Amino acid sequence: MKRLLWAALGVTSLAALGYLLNVASQIRRQSTIDEARSADVIVVLGAAEYRGRPSPVLRARLDHALGLYQRKLAPRILTTGGAGGDPIFTESEVGRSYLSQNGVPAEAIIVEPQGDSTAYSTAAVAEIMRRMGLDSCIVVSDGYHIYRVKRMLEARGIRAWGSPRPSQTTSGWRAWWLYFRQAVGYTLWSVGINI
Repeated sequence: MKRLLWAALGVTSLAALGYLLNVASQIRRQSTIDEARSADVIVVLGAAEYRGRPSPVLRARLDHALGLYQRKLAPRILTTGGAGGDPIFTESEVGRSYLSQNGVPAEAIIVEPQGDSTAYSTAAVAEIMRRMGLDSCIVVSDGYHIYRVKRMLEARGIRAWGSPRPSQTTSGWRAWWLYFRQAVGYTLWSVGINI
């Protein structure tokens, strides 16, 4: 009986690993595709901010969104992200300030300042878009993050296209680790565990 249980556990573990590797492969493919096209809004996923200034990662995301906005692919930009431990600033408000300083009119910027996770931010984005009568968006984030964000928004009825920020190419084990982590996050979300 013990051998049967161990065999079942082994088969289940291999199947789970195979599934995660398959999802990681899909994430890898999505990470390099720029699907930018006309949409209702450009959604910028938050990243760290430093005392009111965007981190290099957040700045790269904002600059990419700014370029899409200047190409007139969407009339609005929605920034996401909560305080992340900062008692004064939120990622989304820092994003709004940065975009305003770079010529985006205040009325074209929407802020989601509460998100403390991808799941929370995407749920809030979908609700904001629903209330505003918007149903399509361009998702701007790091390439490895886009697959999961798109699936979360699509599950809430939003048409989403990915447009990864330009970044240094990550390869080898580091890249696969990022894809695998996102695959785990996506899988947990798909069974109802939000991270």
